[in-house]
Amino acid sequence: MKNNKYINVLYILLLSFGITVFSGCERSFSDDVEFATFPANGDVFIDNFSAGLDFFPFVDAGADPEAFSVVTDEVFSGSSAMRFDVPSFGNGFVGATFNTTANRDLSGFDALTFYARASQAASIDAIGFGIDGSTNNRFQVTVNNLDVSTRWEKYVIPIPDPTMLVNESGLFWLAEGASFEGDEGGYALFFDEIKFERLGTIAQPNPAIFSGQDVTEQVFTGSSLVISGLTQTFNLASGINQTATAAPAYFDFSSSDNSVAIVNELGEVSVIGVGTATISALLGGVAAQGSLAVTSGGGLPFAPTPTIPEANVSSIFSNAYPDATAINFAPGFGGSTTETTLTSNNGDEILSYTNNNFTGIIFDNTVDASGLTFLHVDVFVQDAGTQVGLQIRDIGANQMIETDVNNGFPIGDDVDFRIDLTGLTVGQWTSIDIPLGGDLTTQRNNLGALILVGGPNFILDNIYFFTE
Repeated sequence: MKNNKYINVLYILLLSFGITVFSGCERSFSDDVEFATFPANGDVFIDNFSAGLDFFPFVDAGADPEAFSVVTDEVFSGSSAMRFDVPSFGNGFVGATFNTTANRDLSGFDALTFYARASQAASIDAIGFGIDGSTNNRFQVTVNNLDVSTRWEKYVIPIPDPTMLVNESGLFWLAEGASFEGDEGGYALFFDEIKFERLGTIAQPNPAIFSGQDVTEQVFTGSSLVISGLTQTFNLASGINQTATAAPAYFDFSSSDNSVAIVNELGEVSVIGVGTATISALLGGVAAQGSLAVTSGGGLPFAPTPTIPEANVSSIFSNAYPDATAINFAPGFGGSTTETTLTSNNGDEILSYTNNNFTGIIFDNTVDASGLTFLHVDVFVQDAGTQVGLQIRDIGANQMIETDVNNGFPIGDDVDFRIDLTGLTVGQWTSIDIPLGGDLTTQRNNLGALILVGGPNFILDNIYFFTE
C-alpha cells in the first residue's frame, strides 16, 4: 500500500512554545523542599482572554481566521463574549484552539465548563480541550455533536483523569461547519464564562475501549493494531451521562501475556509471539469496558509478488506499484459494523477487515480503466466458509466524486459490476483476477469505489486494475 488517508473531523495545529528552565545555586536540597508548580488557574475566557491565552485558527485545514471575534452585545455575564460566525456549506468552517504560554496545573478541577448559545439550534461537530502541539495532543479530550440552543445554557465537559493535567497549555478548542448542502451553517455561535471548575458532582466514571465492545482478532506475529473507541463517561448533576473521546495517555493499558502481545502508552498493540493475549485498560483506577483478544498462530505469509508490467497496471493498494489514486479505506458508512485496520506484515502493508457487513474503498480521484480488462485482488482467510462480495463502481461522466450524505456512497451516472469471491483457501493467499464485465464492459473510465460485503473477517493485498 502506498498513498492512503483517513477522513477525520479533528484538525491538529502544531504549536511551539518556549520552556523556561530555572536553575539555582549549587547546593543540596532537603527532602522537605517543595518545588514550584504551574499556577492552578482555571480561567480561560472571563470577559477577556486569561493570562497568556492566544487564539490559533486551523488555517491550514481551511478554517476562516476572520470568523472569530470578541463581542459586547451578546453576553451571558459581564461585558464580553466569544463569537464564531459559522459559514454556509462550501465556505469552509470555523475552528481554532486557545492555548496559553502560561501553562496551568488543572489537577484540582474536574471539568471544563462554559455557557453557549447560537442564533439557531445547532450541533457543534467537535469541542473540547487538550490540543497542545508541544505534547502531540497528549491529553486531548473531544465531545462530538454537542447540541446548543438559541438560549444561554451551561455545558460541562468532564476531565477523564484530572491528576494527569499538571502542566497543560491547551485550554479550549472547537471545529464546526456545514458538511453538506442543507446542513446547518450561516449562523452565529457564542461562548462565555469558559473555565475549569471543581464541581464535585462529576460521578460514576465509566471508561471504555473499543466503545465498550469485547473484540476478538485473529492476528499474526509481527502485525500491529491500534486500540480505538477510547471514551470516558461521567454522570453529571443534571442527570446526563456525558461521554467524551479521551486520548490514549489517560489510560493504563495492559496485556495478559506479554510474550504474545505488548501494548504501549499510545494504545499501539504489537504481536510478538504465538498464542492468545487479552488487552485491557484502566482509567483513573477504574476498569474500562471492552477488551481486545488477539490470537496469533505465527507469521502471516506474504501475498504473491505481482508480475504484471507496471505499464499495464493502475494500482489501488499494493507495495509493488505506484498508486493511481489515494484512497479512503475506512469510509464509515452508516450502519457499517466493519473494523478496518492498516497493518504491517513485516514491512508489507495489508488491509485487515473484522466483523464486516459492508464497507468500501473510496478513490480520491477516479481511475480510467477503459484500456484495462481485469481487477486483481489477493485474499487471505482463516475461517472455512468465508465469502466476500465485491462491487466495482464506475461513477459515469462525473469528473469528481460526489457523496450521498445518507450513506457515504459515491453517486453519479453510476454503473457497477458485482462478483462473489468464492473458493477461498483457508490459511493461504488466494489470488483472483476479475474480468471487468457487465455494465463495465462499455463504461469503466471513471472508476470511483470498491464496495465490500460479507466475510466477516478477511485480509486484502495487491488490489489493482490491469491488462495482460
